[in-house]
Amino acid sequence: MITKFTLDEVLNKSAEKYSENLALSSVDGVGISYKELKEKVNSVSSFLANQGIIPGDKVAILSENSVNWGIAYFAITTMGAVGVPIMTEFKSTEIKHILKHSDSKAIFVSAKQFEKIEEYNSEDLGTRILLDDFSIVPDDTKTDIIKSTLNEGLKEFQKIKFAALKMVGLSDDKINEDDLALILYTSGTTGHSKGVMLTHKNLVYDATETVKLVDIKESDKMLSILPLYHTYEATLGLVTPIMGGASVYYLNKPPTPAALLPAMKKVKPTVMLSVPLVIEKIYRNKVLAEINKKSLSRNLYKFSHLRKKINSVAGKKLSETFGGNLRLFCIGGSALAADVEKFMQEAKFPYSMGYGLTETSPLVTGTDNINVRYKSAGKILNGMEIKIDNPDKDTGEGEVLIKGPNIMTGYFKDPEKTAEVFTSDGWFRSGDLGIEDSDGYLFLKGRSKNVIIGSNGKNIYPEEVEAIINEQSYVAESLILDRDGKLEARVHLNYEQIVEFFEIEKADESKARKIIDEILKDVFNKSNERLNNFSKLAKCVEQVEPFEKTPTHKVKRFLYN
Repeated sequence: MITKFTLDEVLNKSAEKYSENLALSSVDGVGISYKELKEKVNSVSSFLANQGIIPGDKVAILSENSVNWGIAYFAITTMGAVGVPIMTEFKSTEIKHILKHSDSKAIFVSAKQFEKIEEYNSEDLGTRILLDDFSIVPDDTKTDIIKSTLNEGLKEFQKIKFAALKMVGLSDDKINEDDLALILYTSGTTGHSKGVMLTHKNLVYDATETVKLVDIKESDKMLSILPLYHTYEATLGLVTPIMGGASVYYLNKPPTPAALLPAMKKVKPTVMLSVPLVIEKIYRNKVLAEINKKSLSRNLYKFSHLRKKINSVAGKKLSETFGGNLRLFCIGGSALAADVEKFMQEAKFPYSMGYGLTETSPLVTGTDNINVRYKSAGKILNGMEIKIDNPDKDTGEGEVLIKGPNIMTGYFKDPEKTAEVFTSDGWFRSGDLGIEDSDGYLFLKGRSKNVIIGSNGKNIYPEEVEAIINEQSYVAESLILDRDGKLEARVHLNYEQIVEFFEIEKADESKARKIIDEILKDVFNKSNERLNNFSKLAKCVEQVEPFEKTPTHKVKRFLYN
C-alpha cells in the first residue's frame, strides 16, 4: 500500500513486493524483474549524481519506447531530479529550444534521435547518455560514430556499470510529494508548446486511483503502443502497472498492423492503452471492410438485430486477434466515434473510456469495462472534482473545470499562461466543453477554441460533425472549417480500401477520379441528412494527404484554419 505519493515510494514498494516478477520487457527481447529494475535505476541515479546532477536539476529523455526509457524515467525522478521527456516528432530546432528553456543538464538520447542534438552546444548540458545501451557519449561525437558503435562495434564507449548498490542522492524520506517530478512540453493543437509541471503527488495520486478503478494486478500483461513521452502512457502505461506489479512489453518498431499482430499473438496482453484512432482504423479497415465486401452481408448489416449478431461474431474474432486474453482496452486522448463504440458494445469487446489532459496527470474521469456508458467519458475519479462553468440554460453545456491532487502546478517559466488556465478560486480550466448527467457521467462536446458560431447564433461543434462524416463509407478522417460563415468539410479518404473494392488499376486515373468524386458527393449528401439545419455542410472537398497530427493523433487544426 502506498503511504507516500512519490515515485521512489512506488518503485521501492513494488520492488519489495513483486521482486522476482517481470517488470519491463521488449516483445522480442529479454526482460528485467522488479528487483533488477530497482538495481538498474539505482545505478543510473548514482551515475547521474557522480556527474554532478543534484535534486531539482533537469534531465531530458529523447527516445522511442524501450525498457531503458522506463529505467531512465525512474532513475531521474527517484533521485529528486526532474525528468523532461521530449517528443520524438519534434524537429531539431524545437528540441534545442526545449533543452535550453528547461535548463536541462543531462540527456538520455537514442541512436535514432541523436542527430537532432548532435550540433547542440551548451555549457549547461554536460552529460549525454545513449539510451540504447547506456553508453556515455563523449563531447563532439557525430551521428555516424554513434551508428557504427551500435551496429559494427568499431568504437566502444564507456558504459554505466550496473550493480546492486544503494542509490546516491536523496534518501527516500527527503523526496517530498510536492517536489517537481516532470516537465512535459506539449505539442498542442494550437501550435504553442508549453512546459507542464507535474509533481510526484500529481502523478502517483493519479496512478493510485487508476489502479483502483481498473484493478491492475500482478497477473496483468500490458502491451505498450503509445509514446512514453506523453503523460497518458508514462503515467497509466508505466507508473500504474509498476504500482500494480504487472508486466509491460515494448515494441521495437512503430505500432503498425504488421508489427502489432505478431506482438499481440506473442504477448497475449490482458490490458492495453489506446487512442480512438487505433480501434477506429481496425473497425473501418478490417471489420467493416470485410462486411462490405459482399452485398448480402452489407445489406444484412443495415438491420439492427442482424447487425448485432454479425458484430458479436466479429467481436470474438477481434479478441483472438488481440491475443485472446484481453480483459481491458482503455481508450482516451479524444472522443471515440459513435459507430465504433456501438460496434464494441455489440461485439462485447472489453473497452473502457477515460478523459484527461497532460495538465491533469492525466486521468480525470473514466470507467472499468463494466460501467461504460455510451458516448460518455466516464465518472470523476476519487478525490477529484469537476464542475460545468457557465452552463447553457437550454443544453447544460459549459466548460469543464477540474480540481484535485492531480492538477499541475503550472507552466514552466510562464506565469501568464498559468494564470490564464486557473480561476481565482483554483479551478483548472480544461478548455473542453461538456455536460454532466444526473449519475455523474461526463459527456464531452468538443474544445471551446474549436466552436463555430452558426448564423443563428447556435454553437456548432466541429468534432460532432466530423464524427458523422467519419462514419460514411471510405472516409478515413475529416476536418470541419468555417469559411465565411459556411461549413466546409475536408475529407481524407481510405484510398487503399477504394482501390481494392472498386478494382482500380494504377494507370486508370480517370476511373479513380470519377469514383472519388462520387464518393465525396455521397459523403456530402449522407452527412447532411443527419445534420441539424444550422450544422449542414456547404462544401465537401478532398484532402489528399493525411492531416498533420499531435502524438495523441489529434489533428493540428491551426494549420488548416
